[in-house]
Amino acid sequence: MSGCAEGGFDLGAHVVCPPVVEYSREVQARAAEELLLLPEGSVVVEMLADYAMMREQVRACKMSSR
Repeated sequence: MSGCAEGGFDLGAHVVCPPVVEYSREVQARAAEELLLLPEGSVVVEMLADYAMMREQVRACKMSSR
């Protein structure tokens, strides 16, 4: 039921944030190069934007749980 809810879960004093995978600069550079090769209008670009937003939300979760 909470799949569409915004905000965190109330687990008392303990906040659980999912992990964020860290990528090396080399991997990020390769991904950027490969992204440029995708055809115009590629749905993968939209999906990557969603993924970037989720990563920022997880980072914010980790900052607020400190």
